[in-house]
Amino acid sequence: MPKPSVKSSPAPLRGRGRPSSKVAAELEEHILNVALNEFLQHGYGGSSLSNIISSAGISKTTLYSRFASKSELFSAVLQLQIDSLAPEAILPVKARNYSIEKGLTAYAEHMLRRSLQPDMMGINRLMQSEAARFPELGIAASDRTQRGIKRIAEFI
Repeated sequence: MPKPSVKSSPAPLRGRGRPSSKVAAELEEHILNVALNEFLQHGYGGSSLSNIISSAGISKTTLYSRFASKSELFSAVLQLQIDSLAPEAILPVKARNYSIEKGLTAYAEHMLRRSLQPDMMGINRLMQSEAARFPELGIAASDRTQRGIKRIAEFI
């Protein structure tokens, strides 16, 4: 059964020298999407930074200047997923007028829909199946949970 994947666009084109903040953000998002695909296709243990570099069309320096290790890159992939779950992104500014019950219900419904999407299910499966061999996955999962709890607490 093929693993779920996320579509990735080509690396943002850029000139020589330091990229603008917009180009740097686009490049980082591109790297994270390529890394997510690599992790989903090959698992954490089977993924290699060399494959990610090649698939992303970037240099080793570009990757390592942003992420010092595979575990740091994986944590950044999780953070990107957490960012997609932010209550502020889900509820409009007018939602501040929501009761806590309505706000939490809307957030829970979004979380359920998002958690059933292939990329999120794939990462969750990967963490559960490989955490015994790679303790850094358990740590990353715990960090992700704590950040999620903090977000909900801030929303409340």
